[in-house]
Amino acid sequence: MAAEKSQLGYAEKGTSDLEGSAISSPPAEDDDLPDVDVGKSDEERAKLDKALVWKIDLWLIPWLSLLYLLSFLDRTNIGNAKVANIEKGIGTTGRDYNDALTIFFVSYAGMEPITNILLKKYSPRVFFTTIIFLWGAIMTLMGCVQNQAGLLACRWFLGLAEAGLFPGVNYYLSCWYRRSELGLRAALFFSAAALAGSFGGLLAAAIAKMEGVGGYEGWRWIFILEGLLTVFVGIFCWWMVNNFPDTARFLTSDERIRALRRLRADNQARAETEEFSRKYVFAALKDWKTWGYAVIYMGCLCPLYSFSLFLPTIIQGMGYKSQTRVQLLSVPPYAVAAAMTVTIGVIADRTRWRGYCNIVVAFIGCVGFAMLLGSTNVHVQYAGTFLGAVGIYPTVANTLTWASNNVEGVYKRGVMVGVVVGWGNMNGVVSSNIYIASEKPKYTTGHATVLAYMIVCLLGGSIFMHLALRRENSLRKAGKRDHWLENKNEEELRMMGDVRPDFIYTFRTFGYPTGTTVQSSKLRFRDENLTVAGTKVAPTVIRASAAGLAAMPNGEPASNKATNLGSLRHESREGIFVEYVVQKGVQEELT
Repeated sequence: MAAEKSQLGYAEKGTSDLEGSAISSPPAEDDDLPDVDVGKSDEERAKLDKALVWKIDLWLIPWLSLLYLLSFLDRTNIGNAKVANIEKGIGTTGRDYNDALTIFFVSYAGMEPITNILLKKYSPRVFFTTIIFLWGAIMTLMGCVQNQAGLLACRWFLGLAEAGLFPGVNYYLSCWYRRSELGLRAALFFSAAALAGSFGGLLAAAIAKMEGVGGYEGWRWIFILEGLLTVFVGIFCWWMVNNFPDTARFLTSDERIRALRRLRADNQARAETEEFSRKYVFAALKDWKTWGYAVIYMGCLCPLYSFSLFLPTIIQGMGYKSQTRVQLLSVPPYAVAAAMTVTIGVIADRTRWRGYCNIVVAFIGCVGFAMLLGSTNVHVQYAGTFLGAVGIYPTVANTLTWASNNVEGVYKRGVMVGVVVGWGNMNGVVSSNIYIASEKPKYTTGHATVLAYMIVCLLGGSIFMHLALRRENSLRKAGKRDHWLENKNEEELRMMGDVRPDFIYTFRTFGYPTGTTVQSSKLRFRDENLTVAGTKVAPTVIRASAAGLAAMPNGEPASNKATNLGSLRHESREGIFVEYVVQKGVQEELT
């Protein structure tokens, strides 16, 4: 058994949330990517790495966030149009408005699972440019509808066109960043959804003043102008979107190589050599974690869509009559939610407490919707919208990152995230039908349903996953899963992915004081954001078997202990790349 483990030569972890843990690749894999920084010190390499990430951030994150802001704005501005009297304009009654919301999620969730296949086939530049231009055109045409049938048709095709952006960007980011870097980027990207609500309220308040211009009602101008803005941005996508690091026009040739090497060190390059197989689909569908995270995510998405689609209606139900005031009052809760989303992204990336973050934030959201449900005081209800927003938006990006970190293998991860996201978006159908006009102003069914989703699925599911992963980690550390390695060859061990006993799930951290002697048997995880002597270093494998090692690089006898402060690289006699690390201050266990 020990031989089987040492044969692996890699250790594990779980990382940040939009990706998963990974296995360190032997240095031989980098032979086709020359080290352009030969002769540079660790400090110089770290400085170059930081500059590279910052350059990628500046090019990718603002633009992708703008795209998602437009996406969320265009799918939810129908809530602002409702306040601006779209129902009266096209003669809808009863549940017609809810039907228009529902049909979007049917096409959206149905199309979502295949969008990444199209992205990989046609390239990110072609894919993103096409879908953004299309949904902008559809949104513009929605300003010309004359009846319910036209509105339903536009919402259906809008769902088809928008379906590819969210999963597409998540995959796209994973092709540029290490796993430990994705949590914050995902939070920044998704904070655009909250900003869309904030910006949408301000924009709708201004555009609605165009009532009668050109013979069009104000709600029509909301759709037309916001749609034309999306078309304009979509055209520029052709020049703004770079496919992948190896062809990025904004990077120098050396920076492209550095980007590829850092991804390969993070095991992000396996998609280049893995061929898709149905076994990855079955592995994801049989994995209990897939369904655990699907439950949590439905606890995020039903409240998310309910809030974003009906917040103007909820505020109007509090007794405010002025359309402009209703639109403007919807802005502050979204702004607070956007700030909280980024804050949670930073905290979760630094601490890896993704489960704890979900639990605390979900509890805040439950309090908010309890206030909306239980009080008739306008001020209490409005305060409840702030807590509700804070409890919903941060959990979306955090949950996806948490899920991705705890599955190994590019295709299995893709299937798992696809199932989780697809199932979550199907709950938009529920969101569209729980705020019933006849229940105004209390909206008891809507608030109660959202509160139940948050308590049972989001809060309860997060607690369950946290405890279940902690139990599984304990069993793996105690060696009670080691029998899974029996009678497996090297390839079979590699293909086990997150089922492998030395894969440790992310949920918490703990510390070792400086100078502590740490048994290598306890270092069975991967730390992707180590600080060694004050300098951040590249991802490092810190589970190392002493088998076959003659001595450490500093001349110390090889042993099962690493007492050195710093990073000591070497190769075993079998050529297995290993690295012992004792971090100054805190040693993180990415579980």
